Amino acid sequence: MFSRTYAAATSSFAAVMFLTGLAALAVVPTLPTAARDLDGVALFPLVAGCFVAASLLGGVLGGHWADRAGANRPLAAGMVLAVVTLLVSAGSTSIWQLAAGRFVDGVAGGMVAVAINTAIGQAYPERLQPRALALMSACWIIPSLVGPPMAGLVAEWWSWRAVFYGLAVLTALPALAVVALLNGRSWKAAPALSEEKTPRPALTVAVAVSVGAALGQYGVSGWDTRHLLFAVSGLALMVLFASRLLPAGTWRAAHGLPATVLLRGLSSGVFFTLEAFVPLMLVTDRDVAPVVTGLAFTGAAVAWAASSWVQGRLPERTPRHRLVVVGALVQVVAVVIAAVGSLPGVPAVTAASSMVVAAVGMGLLAPSLTVLSLAHAPTGRQGYASSAMQTNQNLGQILVLGVASAVFNAFLSGGSNDHIGYAAAFGLLLLPGILAAVLAARARGA
Repeated sequence: MFSRTYAAATSSFAAVMFLTGLAALAVVPTLPTAARDLDGVALFPLVAGCFVAASLLGGVLGGHWADRAGANRPLAAGMVLAVVTLLVSAGSTSIWQLAAGRFVDGVAGGMVAVAINTAIGQAYPERLQPRALALMSACWIIPSLVGPPMAGLVAEWWSWRAVFYGLAVLTALPALAVVALLNGRSWKAAPALSEEKTPRPALTVAVAVSVGAALGQYGVSGWDTRHLLFAVSGLALMVLFASRLLPAGTWRAAHGLPATVLLRGLSSGVFFTLEAFVPLMLVTDRDVAPVVTGLAFTGAAVAWAASSWVQGRLPERTPRHRLVVVGALVQVVAVVIAAVGSLPGVPAVTAASSMVVAAVGMGLLAPSLTVLSLAHAPTGRQGYASSAMQTNQNLGQILVLGVASAVFNAFLSGGSNDHIGYAAAFGLLLLPGILAAVLAARARGA
């Protein structure tokens, strides 16, 4: 009975993660075309970045809801919301409507990701959790291989709107299946320790952080005084409110869940900053054909899935924090490769390979950190732990990328060559990578 339940649930979760990955990755190549058609090229950074910003809000909302009522409701609501927002984006008549659609889609994506992790933590036995989480990561591999090129072809031969409409239709069926499957009692939340001891960040705090991240994304769309004020305001909101969404002691890497949450932000910041700057460098500084950057993304997706598969089949007694150390050190190696690849005379494929190496590290890091977070979560608080991990993952992406961008632009404004700016930005990433390796012991499980 339980085997059938886990098989059915895992299949449904895999379908959801597959379509979530397809929607997240497939629309990316269509966004520049949509921004051009809607006369909003200047606001493209806002459209591209608001999904991640809104995921902060979705993760907190989904985790809070999952702890109170079980993972079934936020997961079902997130799937339905995803379908609606894809339709909203498809029918956009202005760049602001497209940005709003992407923002709400980010809320839905955050809810879905946290709800699935919480459901696995609430209902799966401990021995099955690493494999289930590895499968969830692997479900992104096919979307990463076929999503962007297929969406690009549809947008070129037909319309970018057809991409959104098509994804809405594909997502509708598994959304109904998930609603039906998670109606059972086996997926309800475990009782929390007590109402008084349960930290529940106010929804307004999550809104403030999410809006702050969006303001920061808008601020980088221009370099005048007005955009600078938006960027500063966004940063101020994140600094003031972000800590309220995270476990106490996160910024000082307190042992247990706080350290685990911090490590997720550091590692995600390194990886996704590499994934942003390496393709940019290949296209603007090396004049590399788009197919090369596409192959780099494909190789990274395969490497992530492969290393995630490997960690899921290691002996159950393998210390998870040691896998975090190995993954962080692999990321450090990837950063060094990227920095070397930015130097004149070094083949462009060197820099492109750094994305693949970094993905190997993330495949070891991400599932291991998720398992540790669930192990450290108090009874009935798996949703809060998953929400905190998702929140700091997004914060890490936004903040590390922002600091790296500031370093890069500082060198360019000073008259330096592009390759010096890229090398400096990559060099900055050594700090969070090394810090993650050093602090991994603080996330050690019981």
